[in-house]
Amino acid sequence: MKKIAFLFPGQGSQTVGMGYDLFQEYDFVRELFAAADDIAGGPISQYCFKGPMETLTETVNLQPAVTAVNLACLEAIGRAGITCGFSAGHSLGEYSALASAKIVSTTDTLRLVFKRGELMHRESLKHTGAMSAIIGLDIQAVEALVAAGRNTGVVSVANHNAEQQIVVTGAPEAVAAVSQTAKSQGAKAIPLKVSGAWHSDLIKGAEDEFIEYLNTVSFNSPENSVIHNVTADCCEDGKAIQRLMAMQLCSPVRWYDSIRRLVSEKVEVFVEVGPGRVLTGLLKKIVSPDYNHKVFSVSNMETLDTLISELS
Repeated sequence: MKKIAFLFPGQGSQTVGMGYDLFQEYDFVRELFAAADDIAGGPISQYCFKGPMETLTETVNLQPAVTAVNLACLEAIGRAGITCGFSAGHSLGEYSALASAKIVSTTDTLRLVFKRGELMHRESLKHTGAMSAIIGLDIQAVEALVAAGRNTGVVSVANHNAEQQIVVTGAPEAVAAVSQTAKSQGAKAIPLKVSGAWHSDLIKGAEDEFIEYLNTVSFNSPENSVIHNVTADCCEDGKAIQRLMAMQLCSPVRWYDSIRRLVSEKVEVFVEVGPGRVLTGLLKKIVSPDYNHKVFSVSNMETLDTLISELS
């Protein structure tokens, strides 16, 4: 039996129309979107299917929207008899990984991401933030730039996405200063279209309230191994996982280390479960072409059928 890992995307993977053909095909997907609409108190399903993109991309809508599509794809894969031994999710996507491992129920997953989106949106209105992708420097070099950049304002590493693709986050002037220095060292610095400084101390005001909300949800021991963003490692204890999710809000996403961990576990099949192909692109940067593995991306009926025909 091949070792399979499910990878769940987060913010930045959205497209208008995502999930629609699954919604048309399956009653259980219609029920899932109805639950997302109910929990969010708004037409999340319509933002997914019809947009407009500007409304879909608002954090408070986007977090339940992407999660609903992730969970719809996950359920369709599961009903085809395909299961995973490992799962991981990029930032927001980690909540879908929790659902995949039955750590948190589907309903609680949607509740958590809606609350998370609400709180992050609130903090982004209080503190203007920026994010920038630094391409061409390793993590040690970027961490050194960030340490120097703190003279200008709040700045930190948000995501270590690939060996030399690292996102920095924080106050606009501090992010600009780090970006400028990175360019002077021969790297590229690409400003990201975001509404807040995610994974930075500028949203720390959301932390206590989110911890209180996490405490209203039951966290179970995982049924498959989740590689967590904060540690790039597994955890077997539900309460400890709950604490990791509280930390995740303002901590760096260790995606590069997480994928390397999956490779060390001899995972042979990687399946991106949800909209877009962002994580598939990162896999190509991280996993050596000499390493024997297959990569699939499941976001609609066509790609689901491809996966089923290959793995069933």
